[in-house]
Amino acid sequence: MHVGLKGIGAAALAVLVLAPASSGAPSQRPKVMFDDFSYTTRAQLEAHGWIVRTATGWPGVAGANWSPANVSFVRDPVIRGNRLMRMTSSTDGTASGTSETQVCHERKYLAGTYATRVRFRDRPTSGPDGDTVVETFYAISPLKAPLDPDYGELDYEYLPNGGWDTQSPTLYMTAWETASLDPWIPKNAHTTQERSLEGWHTLVVQVAKATVRFFLDGVFQARHGQPNYPKVPMSINYNLWFSGFGGAPSGEPRRYQEEVDWVFHQAGAVLSPRQVAAKVAALRHASTAFVDTVPAENPPLASPCDF
Repeated sequence: MHVGLKGIGAAALAVLVLAPASSGAPSQRPKVMFDDFSYTTRAQLEAHGWIVRTATGWPGVAGANWSPANVSFVRDPVIRGNRLMRMTSSTDGTASGTSETQVCHERKYLAGTYATRVRFRDRPTSGPDGDTVVETFYAISPLKAPLDPDYGELDYEYLPNGGWDTQSPTLYMTAWETASLDPWIPKNAHTTQERSLEGWHTLVVQVAKATVRFFLDGVFQARHGQPNYPKVPMSINYNLWFSGFGGAPSGEPRRYQEEVDWVFHQAGAVLSPRQVAAKVAALRHASTAFVDTVPAENPPLASPCDF
C-alpha cells in the first residue's frame, strides 16, 4: 500500500475494508486508488505513480509540445484547506507556439468504478477565444497498430467551442472498440450532452459485465456494451489539448485551463455516484490525501504516456 502525504487513518481504513478491520485479511480489502491532489510540487505527484507527458505526438496539433511545466497545484478558492491540480495549455495559433498537457497514472485499471471531480471552462483564462480545445478525463490502453484489437478507451471529452460533429459546447462520452489514425477510422459508441458545462462536475464510469455506464453529476447518461468494452488494463488520464485552432486569430497567445479536485477508482466494484461520494468524503474526513491498494501489473505495462 502507498500512503499519501497526510497518511491514512483508522476512519479511512474502515471505509476501505469490506470485512471488519480487525480481520486484517488483504484479500478482503477493496482495491482502491484515491488521490486528493494535495501537492505542492510535480515530484510529489510523480512519486505516487503519475507520469507527466513530455513526448510529442498524437493527439493534438502536429508539432506541438507537451510540457510538464503546464501542471501546477493551487489553493482551492472556495474550500478552505483544499488544493487542486491545474493543467494549463496554450497556443498562438501555430504548431510551434502550442503547448499541451497530459497526466497519466500507471496502467493497471480495468473493471470497476472510475470517478473524478473536474472543473471545465468555457473560455480561455487569457487571450481571444475560439480554439477547438478538448478538456478530458479518460482511461486508455495503447494503440499499438491500426485497428489494434486490444486497444480500449473510455472518455469524457468536453469541447467548449464545439468541434468534430458539433458547433456548440459539447461533452462526448465514448467507449472505443479500436481506431486507425491514418487513415482515420474510429470504431466506437458515443453519447453527447450539447450544453455549457462551465464549472465543477463529478464524472463516474462503471465498467463491469461487458457494459460501460457513464454518469454526470449523479445522473445516468449512457450505456455502451460490446464490442466497445475494454479488453486489457488501462491507465487513468487527464489531458488538455487542441484538435485545431477554430476561429481564433493566429499570432495572439491564449491560455486554457482545466482543474482536478480528486480521482477515485475501486477495482471490481460497481459503485453508484452516491456511494463514490460517500467514500471520497470519508477518506477526506480521515485526512487521507492518497491511497493505492490496486496491484501493479507484473511485469509493468507500458503506459500511453510512455511515447
